[in-house]
Amino acid sequence: MASRRTHSQIAGEAGEQQPVFSPPPGRQPLAARMRPRTLDEVEGHEQLIGGRGTLRRALEGGHLGSILLWGPPGSGKTSVARLLADAAGARLVTISAVMSGVAEVRAIVADARERLAMNGRQTLLFIDEIHRFNKAQQDALLPHVEDGTVTLVGATTENPYFEVNSALLSRLRVFRLEPLTDEQIAAVVTRALTDPERGLAGDLGPSGGVALTGEPFEHLVGLAAGDARQALNVLEGAVSIADSEGIRDGEGRVAPRLEDVEAAAQQRALAYDRAGDGHYDTVSAFIKSVRGNDPDAALYWLAAMIAAGEDPRFIARRLIILASEDIGLADPRALDVAVAAARALDWVGLPEAQYALAEATVMLAVTTKSNAVGRAYFAAMADVLANGSLPVPDHLRSSGAARRKYRYPHDFDGDDVDQQYLPDKLVGRRYYFPGELGAEVRIGERLDRLRDGRGQPPRRKKRVEGEPAVDPMAAGSEGMRRRRESLKELAEEQRRDASDPPPD
Repeated sequence: MASRRTHSQIAGEAGEQQPVFSPPPGRQPLAARMRPRTLDEVEGHEQLIGGRGTLRRALEGGHLGSILLWGPPGSGKTSVARLLADAAGARLVTISAVMSGVAEVRAIVADARERLAMNGRQTLLFIDEIHRFNKAQQDALLPHVEDGTVTLVGATTENPYFEVNSALLSRLRVFRLEPLTDEQIAAVVTRALTDPERGLAGDLGPSGGVALTGEPFEHLVGLAAGDARQALNVLEGAVSIADSEGIRDGEGRVAPRLEDVEAAAQQRALAYDRAGDGHYDTVSAFIKSVRGNDPDAALYWLAAMIAAGEDPRFIARRLIILASEDIGLADPRALDVAVAAARALDWVGLPEAQYALAEATVMLAVTTKSNAVGRAYFAAMADVLANGSLPVPDHLRSSGAARRKYRYPHDFDGDDVDQQYLPDKLVGRRYYFPGELGAEVRIGERLDRLRDGRGQPPRRKKRVEGEPAVDPMAAGSEGMRRRRESLKELAEEQRRDASDPPPD
């Protein structure tokens, strides 16, 4: 009869973490060798692990609760989890939700309970791609996370508010890891180029070292799109290609060319510089294509920006501006669609949000255009700049006497009454001239009817039988006054309760 295995043996098979560099370093990919060894070596995420970061302070306080790290590939989720376990003095066990199930989780939990009881050492369970666990698998974690048997660190590239059960989510603190900036990716690449122990500047790199500068360096950083692992993998591939072809600089260092970086990434460099003229020219072409009612060209320039690594939030902002500046009230839905695309981008990120950005681009390109609102606003701004802030007419002021002179438009037929709203100096000035297309046609017709009616004596509305005779403004003011009094009384009661001695 076969001997029974211990919980520790089972847990080991389920994925107990081995030493970080257990394979010979020369056999490891550059990205694995260059994993940060301390929290201080991690690029980015200052708000979490910087000097005053939330997780850093939790570690210093001696308590690291269960958390979920949500971020794109290559943003450092696994590295952060390893370093948190090390800083907390916890035993780290890692599993992948793709490869593991409830049996492995139960074995790890049982082993964690034994270790906690025997030597008081906490187990940090890192589950990569936790969103791939089904409901039953996620539910199996609940009691052990809640009672502290394990400290759970989950990692996901998907929005956890959609993909993780609410019961488990309520027991975790969610931290979002943003893609690394170009400056941070550049720092990661530079460290790999210059590190003599783990990087390419010592025995693990080609003889003579590596020189990567100028356009090849910038292209490699840009195409990484915030993914440090991608950047290091492409760097390693480009160095291998250049070394095999004997491409070296005057100092004998391997010097990958732009075509070597392109070959390693399997992606050609686009004629687009996010910090230079290419950026502004492409954005300009995008805006002018939408304004010019050409959805095909607009989609092309949108795709060019996305492929070149443009910040998609920048594109979403431009769509919102376009909806207000070039479409306005000709189609009021345009602003809703643009804002919805920006929200979709915030919720799902790339690549899925490309659909929302493309939808908004096409809608804005094909719909009716008008810049009448913008022209009206800046005409008003010109008067403000020329005349300063002119006095408010007496009947529009907020004092009680002024309110008695003010005629409430909803008391009159058509919910409109002829009275002065502009300052005395600007009476009769018009700024907004509705366009002749789209919804502005109806807006213009209504304004014309209102102007024609204002030449007639105003007529008060007839009250509908049974309708309460209420002054909305007076009732609203009194309601808010009563609310303030009630909140004040409640606060006084809570203070009295807090100061009373407890009963014997």
